[in-house]
Amino acid sequence: MTTPTDTSTAGPLHVADLVKVYPTRAEPLRVLDGVSFDLNVGEALVVMGPSGSGKSTLLSILGALEPPSEGRVTLDGIDPFAQGERDLARFRNRTIGFVFQEHHLLPQCSALENVLLPTLAGGATTEDVEARARGLLDRVGLSDRLDHRPAELSGGERQRTALARALINAPRLLLCDEPTGNLDRTTATEIGDLLAELHAEQGVMMVIVTHSPELGGRFERRVELDRGRIRESVGA
Repeated sequence: MTTPTDTSTAGPLHVADLVKVYPTRAEPLRVLDGVSFDLNVGEALVVMGPSGSGKSTLLSILGALEPPSEGRVTLDGIDPFAQGERDLARFRNRTIGFVFQEHHLLPQCSALENVLLPTLAGGATTEDVEARARGLLDRVGLSDRLDHRPAELSGGERQRTALARALINAPRLLLCDEPTGNLDRTTATEIGDLLAELHAEQGVMMVIVTHSPELGGRFERRVELDRGRIRESVGA
Protein backbone atom coordinates (compact mmCIF):
# COMPACT_ATOMS: atom_id res chain seq x y z
CA MET A 1 0.00 0.00 0.00
CA THR A 2 1.15 3.57 -0.67
CA THR A 3 1.98 5.61 2.39
CA PRO A 4 1.60 9.41 2.19
CA THR A 5 4.14 11.47 4.10
CA ASP A 6 4.10 15.04 5.34
CA THR A 7 5.26 17.11 2.36
CA SER A 8 3.84 20.47 3.43
CA THR A 9 7.23 22.13 2.87
CA ALA A 10 8.53 19.81 0.15
CA GLY A 11 8.19 19.67 -3.61
CA PRO A 12 6.34 16.85 -5.37
CA LEU A 13 9.77 15.20 -5.70
CA HIS A 14 11.46 15.43 -2.31
CA VAL A 15 14.98 14.07 -1.81
CA ALA A 16 16.34 14.22 1.72
CA ASP A 17 19.86 13.33 2.90
CA LEU A 18 20.41 10.44 0.47
CA VAL A 19 23.36 8.21 1.25
CA LYS A 20 24.38 5.19 -0.79
CA VAL A 21 27.14 2.89 0.41
CA TYR A 22 28.36 -0.23 -1.38
CA PRO A 23 30.43 -2.88 0.42
CA THR A 24 33.88 -3.62 -1.00
CA ARG A 25 36.69 -5.93 0.04
CA ALA A 26 38.74 -3.00 1.28
CA GLU A 27 36.24 -0.64 2.89
CA PRO A 28 32.69 0.58 2.24
CA LEU A 29 32.38 2.78 -0.87
CA ARG A 30 30.27 5.87 -0.13
CA VAL A 31 28.85 6.91 -3.53
CA LEU A 32 26.23 9.41 -2.33
CA ASP A 33 26.89 11.45 0.77
CA GLY A 34 23.87 13.46 1.88
CA VAL A 35 22.15 14.50 -1.36
CA SER A 36 19.06 16.70 -0.88
CA PHE A 37 16.86 18.68 -3.27
CA ASP A 38 13.24 19.35 -4.21
CA LEU A 39 11.69 19.45 -7.66
CA ASN A 40 8.36 21.04 -8.48
CA VAL A 41 5.85 20.33 -11.23
CA GLY A 42 7.19 21.46 -14.59
CA GLU A 43 10.78 21.82 -13.41
CA ALA A 44 13.85 20.14 -14.87
CA LEU A 45 17.10 19.44 -13.04
CA VAL A 46 20.34 18.70 -14.87
CA VAL A 47 22.92 16.72 -12.89
CA MET A 48 26.48 17.01 -14.17
CA GLY A 49 29.75 15.71 -12.81
CA PRO A 50 32.71 13.43 -13.54
CA SER A 51 32.42 9.71 -14.16
CA GLY A 52 32.07 7.79 -10.93
CA SER A 53 30.53 10.72 -9.07
CA GLY A 54 27.28 8.86 -8.39
CA LYS A 55 25.02 10.33 -11.07
CA SER A 56 23.61 7.02 -12.33
CA THR A 57 23.29 5.74 -8.76
CA LEU A 58 21.21 8.80 -7.93
CA LEU A 59 18.92 8.13 -10.91
CA SER A 60 18.53 4.49 -9.89
CA ILE A 61 17.31 5.58 -6.46
CA LEU A 62 15.01 8.29 -7.87
CA GLY A 63 13.60 5.68 -10.24
CA ALA A 64 12.95 3.26 -7.35
CA LEU A 65 15.30 0.71 -8.92
CA GLU A 66 17.45 0.44 -5.80
CA PRO A 67 16.98 1.76 -2.25
CA PRO A 68 19.25 4.29 -0.53
CA SER A 69 21.41 3.23 2.39
CA GLU A 70 20.10 6.24 4.29
CA GLY A 71 17.77 9.14 3.57
CA ARG A 72 14.44 9.32 1.81
CA VAL A 73 12.77 9.94 -1.53
CA THR A 74 9.09 10.79 -1.86
CA LEU A 75 7.11 11.47 -5.02
CA ASP A 76 3.72 13.10 -4.51
CA GLY A 77 4.04 12.23 -0.82
CA ILE A 78 4.69 8.54 -1.49
CA ASP A 79 7.82 6.73 -0.38
CA PRO A 80 8.23 4.00 -3.02
CA PHE A 81 10.55 1.97 -0.83
CA ALA A 82 7.88 1.67 1.86
CA GLN A 83 5.75 -0.40 -0.55
CA GLY A 84 5.63 -4.09 -1.25
CA GLU A 85 7.24 -5.49 -4.37
CA ARG A 86 4.05 -5.55 -6.46
CA ASP A 87 2.97 -2.04 -5.45
CA LEU A 88 6.48 -0.76 -6.08
CA ALA A 89 6.49 -2.18 -9.62
CA ARG A 90 3.08 -0.63 -10.30
CA PHE A 91 4.20 2.72 -8.89
CA ARG A 92 7.34 2.72 -11.03
CA ASN A 93 5.44 1.78 -14.19
CA ARG A 94 2.72 4.40 -13.78
CA THR A 95 4.66 7.27 -12.28
CA ILE A 96 8.22 7.23 -13.67
CA GLY A 97 9.53 7.26 -17.22
CA PHE A 98 13.09 6.26 -18.14
CA VAL A 99 15.35 7.24 -21.03
CA PHE A 100 18.79 5.63 -20.99
CA GLN A 101 22.00 6.09 -22.97
CA GLU A 102 21.18 2.79 -24.64
CA HIS A 103 17.68 2.74 -26.09
CA HIS A 104 16.85 -0.76 -24.74
CA LEU A 105 14.25 -1.38 -27.45
CA LEU A 106 13.13 -4.96 -28.08
CA PRO A 107 14.63 -5.93 -31.46
CA GLN A 108 11.69 -8.16 -32.46
CA CYS A 109 9.12 -5.39 -31.92
CA SER A 110 8.19 -2.46 -34.14
CA ALA A 111 8.57 1.14 -32.99
CA LEU A 112 4.86 1.26 -32.16
CA GLU A 113 4.98 -2.02 -30.24
CA ASN A 114 8.01 -0.84 -28.25
CA VAL A 115 6.22 2.35 -27.25
CA LEU A 116 3.18 0.34 -26.13
CA LEU A 117 5.18 -2.09 -23.96
CA PRO A 118 4.87 -0.14 -20.67
CA THR A 119 1.08 -0.13 -21.04
CA LEU A 120 0.79 -3.92 -21.11
CA ALA A 121 1.14 -4.19 -17.33
CA GLY A 122 -2.34 -2.71 -17.09
CA GLY A 123 -3.90 -5.31 -19.38
CA ALA A 124 -4.84 -5.29 -23.05
CA THR A 125 -4.03 -2.19 -25.07
CA THR A 126 -7.05 -0.02 -25.83
CA GLU A 127 -7.69 2.08 -28.93
CA ASP A 128 -7.12 5.24 -26.88
CA VAL A 129 -3.75 4.02 -25.66
CA GLU A 130 -2.68 3.03 -29.16
CA ALA A 131 -3.80 6.43 -30.42
CA ARG A 132 -1.63 8.07 -27.74
CA ALA A 133 1.35 5.96 -28.81
CA ARG A 134 0.85 6.93 -32.44
CA GLY A 135 0.52 10.56 -31.41
CA LEU A 136 3.76 10.47 -29.43
CA LEU A 137 5.64 8.83 -32.30
CA ASP A 138 4.25 11.49 -34.61
CA ARG A 139 5.39 14.18 -32.16
CA VAL A 140 8.96 12.85 -32.14
CA GLY A 141 8.99 12.73 -35.94
CA LEU A 142 8.44 9.01 -36.50
CA SER A 143 4.94 8.82 -37.95
CA ASP A 144 6.40 7.09 -41.02
CA ARG A 145 8.41 4.59 -38.93
CA LEU A 146 5.65 2.97 -36.87
CA ASP A 147 6.19 -0.52 -38.27
CA HIS A 148 9.98 -0.38 -38.44
CA ARG A 149 12.02 -2.52 -36.06
CA PRO A 150 15.01 -1.03 -34.19
CA ALA A 151 17.54 -2.47 -36.66
CA GLU A 152 15.79 -0.47 -39.39
CA LEU A 153 16.05 2.81 -37.45
CA SER A 154 18.95 5.21 -37.07
CA GLY A 155 20.49 5.87 -33.66
CA GLY A 156 18.53 9.10 -33.33
CA GLU A 157 15.30 7.41 -34.37
CA ARG A 158 15.81 4.66 -31.80
CA GLN A 159 16.32 7.25 -29.07
CA ARG A 160 13.22 9.13 -30.22
CA THR A 161 11.28 5.87 -29.94
CA ALA A 162 12.65 5.37 -26.42
CA LEU A 163 11.56 8.89 -25.48
CA ALA A 164 8.03 8.24 -26.75
CA ARG A 165 7.98 4.97 -24.78
CA ALA A 166 9.03 6.81 -21.61
CA LEU A 167 6.09 9.20 -21.99
CA ILE A 168 3.36 6.71 -22.93
CA ASN A 169 1.99 6.37 -19.38
CA ALA A 170 2.09 10.14 -18.81
CA PRO A 171 4.62 9.85 -15.95
CA ARG A 172 4.99 12.44 -13.22
CA LEU A 173 8.79 12.12 -13.36
CA LEU A 174 11.02 11.55 -16.38
CA LEU A 175 14.58 10.33 -15.71
CA CYS A 176 17.19 10.60 -18.47
CA ASP A 177 20.60 8.97 -18.08
CA GLU A 178 23.03 10.37 -20.70
CA PRO A 179 20.26 10.48 -23.34
CA THR A 180 22.61 11.91 -26.00
CA GLY A 181 25.76 10.05 -24.93
CA ASN A 182 25.82 7.56 -27.81
CA LEU A 183 24.80 9.97 -30.55
CA ASP A 184 26.80 12.04 -33.02
CA ARG A 185 26.86 15.78 -32.44
CA THR A 186 24.12 16.68 -34.93
CA THR A 187 21.76 13.95 -33.70
CA ALA A 188 22.55 14.82 -30.07
CA THR A 189 21.54 18.42 -30.77
CA GLU A 190 18.27 17.24 -32.30
CA ILE A 191 17.48 15.01 -29.30
CA GLY A 192 18.40 17.86 -26.95
CA ASP A 193 16.00 20.16 -28.80
CA LEU A 194 13.29 17.52 -28.57
CA LEU A 195 13.81 16.96 -24.83
CA ALA A 196 13.52 20.68 -24.14
CA GLU A 197 10.40 20.99 -26.31
CA LEU A 198 8.68 17.96 -24.80
CA HIS A 199 9.51 19.12 -21.28
CA ALA A 200 7.81 22.45 -21.99
CA GLU A 201 4.80 20.78 -23.64
CA GLN A 202 4.25 17.87 -21.25
CA GLY A 203 4.97 19.70 -17.98
CA VAL A 204 6.62 16.58 -16.58
CA MET A 205 9.26 16.84 -13.85
CA MET A 206 12.58 15.85 -15.37
CA VAL A 207 16.00 14.86 -14.02
CA ILE A 208 18.74 14.58 -16.63
CA VAL A 209 22.19 13.14 -16.02
CA THR A 210 24.70 14.22 -18.65
CA HIS A 211 28.33 15.01 -19.40
CA SER A 212 27.24 17.35 -22.19
CA PRO A 213 27.45 21.09 -21.45
CA GLU A 214 25.33 21.68 -24.56
CA LEU A 215 22.47 19.54 -23.27
CA GLY A 216 22.85 20.85 -19.73
CA GLY A 217 22.74 24.43 -20.95
CA ARG A 218 19.24 23.98 -22.35
CA PHE A 219 17.75 23.87 -18.85
CA GLU A 220 17.76 26.59 -16.22
CA ARG A 221 18.56 24.55 -13.13
CA ARG A 222 21.87 22.71 -13.08
CA VAL A 223 23.83 21.07 -10.29
CA GLU A 224 27.15 19.31 -10.05
CA LEU A 225 27.51 16.00 -8.26
CA ASP A 226 31.06 15.40 -7.07
CA ARG A 227 32.29 13.07 -4.36
CA GLY A 228 28.72 12.23 -3.50
CA ARG A 229 27.62 15.80 -2.79
CA ILE A 230 25.59 18.31 -4.79
CA ARG A 231 26.42 21.93 -5.58
CA GLU A 232 23.60 24.06 -7.01
CA SER A 233 23.59 26.60 -9.85
CA VAL A 234 26.51 25.26 -11.87
CA GLY A 235 27.03 27.41 -14.94
CA ALA A 236 23.87 29.43 -14.26
